[in-house]
Amino acid sequence: MNVKKNLALSDTGFVFNPSTGDSYSVNPIGLEILRMLKDKTSEAEIKKYLLLNYQVDSETIEKDYYDFVKGLEQHKLTENNA
Repeated sequence: MNVKKNLALSDTGFVFNPSTGDSYSVNPIGLEILRMLKDKTSEAEIKKYLLLNYQVDSETIEKDYYDFVKGLEQHKLTENNA
């Protein structure tokens, strides 16, 4: 999965899509995930990071990661992996 290259992220969780002018807010964990996605971190590495750094089980990580990524896609913040 690739997030849009021109997506702007602030340290406070403000997300701006300059292509559309839309803005969003994410929580600190969402911001970490977005930054890792922008850095081309693999899905497996992101999930491993979350499992090691937060007190959550792998099933919850799977569900929450899936929901987060689907939200990115629904808001058109991703690009095709061409």
